[in-house]
Amino acid sequence: MEYIPQAAPFEMIDTLVIANETMSVTQFTIREGHLFVNNNHFSEPGLIENMAQTAAAGTGFYAAQNELQPPVGFIGAIKNFEVTQLPKIGDTIRTTTEVLHTVMNATIVQGIIHLNDEKIAEAEFKIFLEN
Repeated sequence: MEYIPQAAPFEMIDTLVIANETMSVTQFTIREGHLFVNNNHFSEPGLIENMAQTAAAGTGFYAAQNELQPPVGFIGAIKNFEVTQLPKIGDTIRTTTEVLHTVMNATIVQGIIHLNDEKIAEAEFKIFLEN
């Protein structure tokens, strides 16, 4: 949690598994009572925020490793969001984000969420970073 600006109850990641300049991988276990759990399932907005937090965690970790302040960012657009399955309480999802392009302060990031070995959600984000 030290690599992202969010705090409880808005946390959508448990573990940062991999982080480098272009890719981040996190894990998150869906818990009962979580802000984005409805009818025992993690909702679509939760999946979107999980992907965004995964990208932010990677950026924050990379900045910390290079003794830099993590940049503040915000989502400018989401496109091609697809969900094939909503995870249930107790499921652990694994989320990967990868930088596709960076132009000035805009970064295009692809996010993919897996449950076990099955892809259950994906989206492309345009993220703007403040300098």
